[in-house]
Amino acid sequence: MKILLAEDDPMIGDAVEQGLRNAGCSVDRVRDGKAAELAVRTGTYALLVLDLGLPRQDGLAVLKKMRDAGNTLPVLVVTARGAVEERIAGLNLGADDYLAKPFDLDELVARMRALVRRHAGRARTEMRLGPLSLDPHRREVRLDGAAVELAQREFALLEALLEIPGAVLSTEQLEERLYGWGEEIASNAVEVHVHRLRKKLGAAWIRNVRGVGYRLVEPA
Repeated sequence: MKILLAEDDPMIGDAVEQGLRNAGCSVDRVRDGKAAELAVRTGTYALLVLDLGLPRQDGLAVLKKMRDAGNTLPVLVVTARGAVEERIAGLNLGADDYLAKPFDLDELVARMRALVRRHAGRARTEMRLGPLSLDPHRREVRLDGAAVELAQREFALLEALLEIPGAVLSTEQLEERLYGWGEEIASNAVEVHVHRLRKKLGAAWIRNVRGVGYRLVEPA
């Protein structure tokens, strides 16, 4: 899943960004509230991790503008330990959850995944289509009960297609899900990942909708 991280502290931001990448996430990072507001308006993300103490525009202002505009993107607020009033204000403005600094990275990832599941209307961690299942927490894929080993971007591609089985995602949408800012993207990168995923799952699982994109279907 693709995450927007709004954190201006260099040490915390670098550690969280690297930790999220190690957990299989694609991450775009901003360091002030104005940049966060712009990224939310123009990008496509599964979740926003929002520090409230941002320069230029604080996190509460970013959150308020988002919710006033009808943006339902899940938001996990991070605050200084003991900042109870800030946490309450954030929740009242529409934040979905919060963590106090310093926090455990594994807990952050677990809370993020829970929020994304809740937003998608899924109670279970596992995503499934017929005999194909994907567990984002364990980073496991199984087909007919047998484990399927996938590279990180193959896993991210399958996760994106499994969120709404049958829905068509364009190449541009999939690039946004698989890559963060500044990462070099070859012109045929998505096609290469689709080809490799088809080899591991079977070609019939991923349909090419000519001129539109790709969708995941259970083979007949």
